[in-house]
Amino acid sequence: MTTIMGQKTLVFIPTPARGHLIASVDMAKMLINRDENLSITILLIKRPNYPALDSFLNSLATLHIQRLNFVQLPSAEPTAPLSFNIFMSKLVENHKDPVRHFVNGFLKSEKETKLAGFVIDMFCSGMIEVADEYGLPTYVFSTSGTAMLGLIFHLQTLRHEFNQDITRFKDSDQEAELSVSTYINKVPAKVLPSPALDKDGSDHFLNHAKGIKGTRGILVNSFLELEPEAVKSLFEDDNVPPIYPVGPILNVQEESAGDENEKNREILKWLDDQPHSSVVFLCFGTIGCFEAEQVKEIAHALEGSGYRFLWSLRQPPPKGVTGIPAEYENPEQVLPEGFLERTKGVGKIIGWAPQLAVLSHPAVGGFVSHCGWNSTLESVWCGVPMATWPQYAEQQMNAFQLVKDLGLAVEIQMDYRMGSSSLVKAQEIETKVKQLMDPNSEIRSKVKDMKEKSRMVLMEGGSSYNFLDNFLQDIKKNIS
Repeated sequence: MTTIMGQKTLVFIPTPARGHLIASVDMAKMLINRDENLSITILLIKRPNYPALDSFLNSLATLHIQRLNFVQLPSAEPTAPLSFNIFMSKLVENHKDPVRHFVNGFLKSEKETKLAGFVIDMFCSGMIEVADEYGLPTYVFSTSGTAMLGLIFHLQTLRHEFNQDITRFKDSDQEAELSVSTYINKVPAKVLPSPALDKDGSDHFLNHAKGIKGTRGILVNSFLELEPEAVKSLFEDDNVPPIYPVGPILNVQEESAGDENEKNREILKWLDDQPHSSVVFLCFGTIGCFEAEQVKEIAHALEGSGYRFLWSLRQPPPKGVTGIPAEYENPEQVLPEGFLERTKGVGKIIGWAPQLAVLSHPAVGGFVSHCGWNSTLESVWCGVPMATWPQYAEQQMNAFQLVKDLGLAVEIQMDYRMGSSSLVKAQEIETKVKQLMDPNSEIRSKVKDMKEKSRMVLMEGGSSYNFLDNFLQDIKKNIS
C-alpha cells in the first residue's frame, strides 16, 4: 500500500459507453486499493435514447465502495442529428458546465481534501479546458492498447502536421500500408479504425489525439510484456506525454439479479459437464451481431468442426434503428433447420454471456472474438487463444496486432466490419475453428506464456505495479 500524506481526490470522466465505463471503474478501484489517502469520483454522462446504458449507469450508482463515488451529471444532450463521432464530441462539450458546477461545489465544501486532477477518457478531451481553468492537471486513461494509442498519434500527425486527408484510406487501394512505430509489421489501410475514416467525424476523432498530447500523462490498460515494442516507441517519443502501462485491468464482475443470474449459473453448469479445453466460445461484444445468412454459415461451420461450442447469439436491431442487439425469443428462426436438435448436448446457444466467467472455465479451449480490447485482455488473462472476427471501432486494428505482431490469435477475418455485405463461408470458418482448437499449436503455447506474465506484472515489483507507483508519485507532486 502506497501512503501519501494528505487526502486527495481524482475526478474521472469516462466516455458514456459500457466498455469504457467498466474499465474506468476497475482502474479507479486499482488506484484506491494502492493509496489509502486517495478517493475518486466518477462523473457519469448520460447518452440520450440509450436505455441499456441508463440501466448500467443506475447500477453503478448503487455500488458501495469506500472512497469511490459516482455522480450522474445533469443531461445536456445535443439537439441536432449528428454522425456518431461528432455527436460524442458535442455530448462531452455540452457537459462542461455541469462539470464546472461539480468542481465549484467540491472546492467550496471539501476543506481537507485536495483536488489532484482529472483523469479523462480520450474522447473526453474537451474537458482539458475545464481542468485548465482550475489549474488542475489532466491525465488520460486509454481503454485501448499501447500500439493503438501510437497509431492514433501517427494519424493525427499526418493530418495536422502534414495536412493529409486520412479519410482517403477508406477508398484507397486495399493493399496500401502505413509504417507506424508502435507496430512491428506495416499496417494495412483496410484495418484502420472506423472513426478515423469517417468523412464527417475524422477531424473530431483526430482532434482528441491532438488534445491529449498536452496532458500530464496517459494511463494505458495494457502491460509492458504484452506490447514491448509499442511501449518502447512511445517512451522514446518526445511529443507524447509520459505513459503508464498499468494493465491488465479486467472487467468488473457486477452481480446480476434474478433471471440473469440464474441464466449465468445455467451456462456455467453446462460448462461443468464438458471436458477440459473442449469448448469453443463465440461472443462478439455488446453491439456485435450478424444477419441471418451469416448466422447460418457460422452454424454449419460449428457443426462441421465437430467441436463443442457455446455461442452468444444476438439479434440485430431492426433496419434503420440504432440500438444494441437483443436476445432471440426463438433462435430456431435464424439457425439452419434441425441445427438445435442435431447439436443437442454438444453445443449451447445463449444470449448475453458472463464473458470473464466463461473464459475462466477450464472447459473453454478457444474464443472466437470481436477483438474488443477488454475482451482481448480477458482472453490473455485466462490463457485462451483467440480467433479474430472484428466488428467496429478499433477492433480491426486489434485483430491485426493479435495475428501479425503478437501471434496470439488465428485469423478468421481481420478487416470485417459490422454490416458488411461480404459473407464468410462455413468452410473457411470451420478450418479456422479447427486451427484455434489445436491443442499443440504455437499460438496456444504463446497465450499460456502470456497468461503467466499478465499475472506477474500486477504483483509487487512487476512492471504494471511499478508504473502505477510512478503515476501515484506524479499525483503527489500536484498537491505538494
